[in-house]
Amino acid sequence: MVHAFLIHTLHPRPGAEAGLCRVLYSRVFGSERLEQSPAEPGPHDLEKERLGRKEQILAVARQVDSTCKLLHQASGRPASDFPVQLPDEPISLQDVPSGVFRLPPGDPFCEDKTVLWLGVLSLGFALVCDPQENLMLAENTLRLVVKYLLEHLKLLNQGSDVVLKADKTEIILSKFLPHGQLLFLNDQFVQGLEKELSACLSK
Repeated sequence: MVHAFLIHTLHPRPGAEAGLCRVLYSRVFGSERLEQSPAEPGPHDLEKERLGRKEQILAVARQVDSTCKLLHQASGRPASDFPVQLPDEPISLQDVPSGVFRLPPGDPFCEDKTVLWLGVLSLGFALVCDPQENLMLAENTLRLVVKYLLEHLKLLNQGSDVVLKADKTEIILSKFLPHGQLLFLNDQFVQGLEKELSACLSK
């Protein structure tokens, strides 16, 4: 199962300040409780748990940001080779930085997780998955979700605000990642989901 999906700012240029990483959108699917959470939490406990989950997601975003920087540094390319604004031509998701890493128990989740990520200019997209998940299926799903987010929400356009488009983001996730479940997506099935998605987003 997918535990969470997030969109965050990304600063892939070597030397960019890591502390500026911000989570723009997140959706937690899993019901894993935080360590030492009471069985029947009160209002104060629920708020504490909400803040704890927020910190967990931010920790993932920061690690993706750091990993992306290291990937670029290892490439040996100068910082000027990494654009921060949308180029005139469409972006191929096959060419964008991507990766996968493991999170051991307690750092930051109670159980170990696997994170798959894509970096598209100034935005990072990540799936936090249970370690037994099919990584190839998870990567294909992540690329599809990112493709439709970029196409329908115009996230890379100047002035575009991810936060204000949370409702449309939820619609896209509900089609391709319902309740955090990965779907086996063949071409015919994807085409059907595309039609459903276009109908929902046009309303």
